[in-house]
Amino acid sequence: MTTKRILDFLAARRPDGPCLVVDLDIVERNFLRLADAFPATGIYYAVKANPAPEILKLLASLGCSFDTASVPEIEMALAAGATPERISYGNTIKKERDIARAHALGVDLFAVDCVEEVEKIARQAPGARVFCRVLTDGKGAEWPLSRKFGCRTDMAVKVLERAHALGLNAYGLSFHVGSQQCDLKAWDKAVGDAKQVFRTLAEKNISLAMLNLGGGFPTRYLKDVPSTRAYAKAIHGAMTKHFGNRLPATIIEPGRGMVGDAGAIKTEVVLISRKSDDDPTRWVYLDVGKFGGLAETMDESIRYPIRTPHDGTETAPCIIAGPTCDSMDVLYEKTPYPLPLSLEIGDELLIEAAGAYTATYASVAFNGFAPLPTYIVGGHDDDALAA
Repeated sequence: MTTKRILDFLAARRPDGPCLVVDLDIVERNFLRLADAFPATGIYYAVKANPAPEILKLLASLGCSFDTASVPEIEMALAAGATPERISYGNTIKKERDIARAHALGVDLFAVDCVEEVEKIARQAPGARVFCRVLTDGKGAEWPLSRKFGCRTDMAVKVLERAHALGLNAYGLSFHVGSQQCDLKAWDKAVGDAKQVFRTLAEKNISLAMLNLGGGFPTRYLKDVPSTRAYAKAIHGAMTKHFGNRLPATIIEPGRGMVGDAGAIKTEVVLISRKSDDDPTRWVYLDVGKFGGLAETMDESIRYPIRTPHDGTETAPCIIAGPTCDSMDVLYEKTPYPLPLSLEIGDELLIEAAGAYTATYASVAFNGFAPLPTYIVGGHDDDALAA
């Protein structure tokens, strides 16, 4: 899965310590596949997945739009070449001063999920477009989302009624079926629920124009996942089933599916030990762990492919842990991970498909360990740069 360009960079540069290396050519390939599969849908890259300036600049040049969660992410998207109309402020939890700043920068599209957020936007971004996020159950997702974001459909009606009454543009709805969603049917119920809100509001003379289909598009880790075209076919089927020929405008917010398979983390085996003389399970400690960017191993939700110098030889289950003095810094214990019996201290491993939600999850310096550095290769310049 790791590209030759990444392997060549690591062999030539020999960076000290753990690092993430991202191949821009894979990011471009993923964007073009999405654009081809969803020709009539706006693609809003979820900046939080990996905000490396080189990635944002590439995507902006390809015509991608951006889903942002904060003013700094908005400013990064603008610096990369995006225009304000290609930016959505997709976080439903915003300070009033941040709404005002975003509006001053030209952003006109805001997510909400309650009346209180609508009232803030009405005060600080009068006339702006708002879309209300509705709850989904997230079944089928390897990284399901909680009830922190979104509201029930009956409340969504009230939220958008209030937006309309306050002079905002009640523009549409959004939902998110859960990250790393491998069930193609996951969008059907969410689209059906959305249609009910569209119908109810139309009866109140409020015409919604847009449905944000969210993210959820996966990266291949240890198991195969459906193709981009399969997702597009399933989503189009759900849209025509519930909306018929009167389809609203749609957008999607890929993050993991855009950059996940574009990056790999180089890591080193720091220690291999057992807890007793007769312990059948080795503990393998790496120089990167949960606090170094692998937060998505929480509850062992995301199981990354791991490449070793001894692949192809006999393996046995291991418990894999990070280097910090925190007992939570264990990656895989509930389901031990098979690694070669010949694995040695000092071996360098590659944690593959790690381009999304790693560098930005890394702590600033927990236990004194530096944040995970990112190097970018590919694109129009094969010289790697630290992001």
